[in-house]
Amino acid sequence: MSSAASIAWPEVARRVAFERWLADIAPRHGLAPETLAPASADASFRRYLRVAATRVAGGSAIVMDAPPPHEDVRPFVKVARLAGAAGLNTPRVLECDEALGFLLLTDLGTRSYLDAFAQVAPAEVDRLMRAALAALVRWQAGVPAAELPRHDHALIESELALFPEWCVRREFGIEWAAAEQAAWKRIVLLLAGSALAQPVVAVHADYMPRNLMVCEPPPGILDFQDALAGAIGYDVASLLRDAFRSWEEEQEIDWAVRYWEMARRAALPVPADFGEFWQALEWIGLQRHLRVLGVFCRLKHRDGKPLYAADLPRFFGYCTKVALRYAPLAPLLKLLAPMSGHAVASGFTF
Repeated sequence: MSSAASIAWPEVARRVAFERWLADIAPRHGLAPETLAPASADASFRRYLRVAATRVAGGSAIVMDAPPPHEDVRPFVKVARLAGAAGLNTPRVLECDEALGFLLLTDLGTRSYLDAFAQVAPAEVDRLMRAALAALVRWQAGVPAAELPRHDHALIESELALFPEWCVRREFGIEWAAAEQAAWKRIVLLLAGSALAQPVVAVHADYMPRNLMVCEPPPGILDFQDALAGAIGYDVASLLRDAFRSWEEEQEIDWAVRYWEMARRAALPVPADFGEFWQALEWIGLQRHLRVLGVFCRLKHRDGKPLYAADLPRFFGYCTKVALRYAPLAPLLKLLAPMSGHAVASGFTF
């Protein structure tokens, strides 16, 4: 039994191991190895393949190829179990070989929110986003944060360190003087302090339209293996200020208010004042966006994936908008200016 010819493998040994694993599980699920085809890839070393499966609902299944030692499938398996128990529409793990890094998952379809947003009317976009916000409330209320790694001060600092290392130095060739380094350290302390002051819930950590699927019930939720226990505003900021799709601020606030109202009804620990919640959301969003600027530049320079860098201006815009709005963050503007001066000067509008 062999995999489809269209599937490339980095080394023969892994292809052989995969074919043996697939041959072993195929009878239990009615898999047709000759139908294997790429489903998607992401910014990590993981990739996904789709295969016909006569004994699986929907007639197809997804194979996750997560090669050790680069990837560890155990967090995915754990969070899938927790999310499933909370009633969320996430892939079920049908088969798992932790040592080899192969999973067989149920298939949530081929149409992401990001794809749908480019094709449907505004009313349908609004319906899908409200469903995503309702699912997020269920995630935060139902997935036990105590079972997840803590998004603590050390982790926040390490994430933010990606920005000066990969974006400032590697992408733009800028070396900060002592005064600029000191300003950056103060910004890190402010952002970490704001994040750690927020109520703690389960955080998906990449809750964005590309990882949400149009299926029944919407949304199908993918790529949750990096879930953490952290700030309640983190996933809301990820959804509303996305890597690949931006919205007018009026629309962002409308959806944020709807989330805040649903969260209060669900007895989640959001502030009683929406303005306080919105400020915390903007600050945690800034922390995420600075990290993503570093990640996207690292993908370009270390991992040979330059396409992500095309969205750097979007993130400079997000960061500039927030730094302009809050006086304690104003020193960040001078650090951003050599890389995004036009956005700093104009205040940036999408």
